[in-house]
Amino acid sequence: MYNLTHSPIVLTANPERVVLRPFSISVQPTGSAQGSASRAHRICNQLVSLTREQCQAELANVNRDFQGRHWQTREIFIDRFRQIQDMIGGMDNLDDDHRALIGAYFSHEYSFEAAAVMNPSVVPHPDQSGMAEDSVRFIMSLRTVGEGHISTISFREGVFHRDGTIELKDESDFVVAASPIHNVGADGPVDLRRHSACNISSTVIFPITRAQSNGLEDLRMVHFTDEGGRSTYIGSYTAYSGREIGCELFETDDFVTFRLSPFRGEASRHKGLALFPRKINGRYAAIGRLDHESLYYLESDDLTVWNYGDRFIEPVYPWELVQMGNCGSPIELDEGWLLLTHGVGAMRRYSLAAALLDRHDPRKVIARSTLPLLSPDEETREGYVPNVVYTCGGMRAGDWIMIPYGVADSSIRFVSARIGDILSHLGIGAAQTAATPPEPVVARAE
Repeated sequence: MYNLTHSPIVLTANPERVVLRPFSISVQPTGSAQGSASRAHRICNQLVSLTREQCQAELANVNRDFQGRHWQTREIFIDRFRQIQDMIGGMDNLDDDHRALIGAYFSHEYSFEAAAVMNPSVVPHPDQSGMAEDSVRFIMSLRTVGEGHISTISFREGVFHRDGTIELKDESDFVVAASPIHNVGADGPVDLRRHSACNISSTVIFPITRAQSNGLEDLRMVHFTDEGGRSTYIGSYTAYSGREIGCELFETDDFVTFRLSPFRGEASRHKGLALFPRKINGRYAAIGRLDHESLYYLESDDLTVWNYGDRFIEPVYPWELVQMGNCGSPIELDEGWLLLTHGVGAMRRYSLAAALLDRHDPRKVIARSTLPLLSPDEETREGYVPNVVYTCGGMRAGDWIMIPYGVADSSIRFVSARIGDILSHLGIGAAQTAATPPEPVVARAE
């Protein structure tokens, strides 16, 4: 039997976390009874006509209701005014109060995690100063879902301690959307910067391009080290347009600036590509699912181009017969690459499992779960999509593996296990043999 350490921490949807977003009002002529001007023109014309005193009174009403809920509200309003000015022209000689008021009329609050938080991944924080031995400061990505089921990428910071326990940094009172650094083409790539006054936990990344318009889903982050020893953070996520999906690349050196780029190639049309933390035999490597049910090993000379690969794990056991997939990037151990996986069985029940792959040729499977590592139970099965436990990536810290995971596409919990216990689950070592299969552990509430 192996031991899993369950954290009492549970993250749930929070409709009080709001961010200021552009409110789109048509700039196209309407031909209505108001004349041929667009609705945006009409609103701007009426606001421009306000006296300074009238403008200040209306702006005071806005500030009273919203200034305490957002960071640097006036600056955001004026920036939004500039966007509207670029679209409709004119309004060159306005004072800042008029500019801010117009920007407020073309903005709105968006509760980006009102519906759900789910499907996290985790990487070591760039700043490890002051950490005790075997304790690791981390950054966790979350898929946050709001109005219209639009998915965004947000973040939390915390510390994973040497005893397997987890501490999360408190949420920020303010949340600000990362802003494009330059004009964005219809299909990307996109360069974004977080607000200079905000930390990573108060930053959210919204869809920007046409391909992303209905959501950024399931970021699988990994701390990547190149052959020269330089490290960065990369990952893959699903861009959803409302009709089509595509796999895209997330890149950042410091969690201050970010680049989002579309992948190309056959594999870019499938969900769930997970990148290795270093090159394998001089090439980028990834785990994907090209047939919707099995795991494939892929290599590429270009980080943004992924095509065909070799199928190396397929569904065998009852709890994974519907389909399999990876649960984040492989984690390097002395014994091989630890790959977290998921399997779907009867009643569309998702469970977490693992496999150990050869370090030099990950197509070679050293061992795999015969029973799940983690499955839903009666207390953790209910939610937006019941009977699902799912993660987009765990992290090694000393002798431990930390796994944040989504529950029923509604909340996030945390579990950790010693590496030796996971290897025992896989039948590796004296503690476990193939003749005595491990017992499954259910995802439970503490």
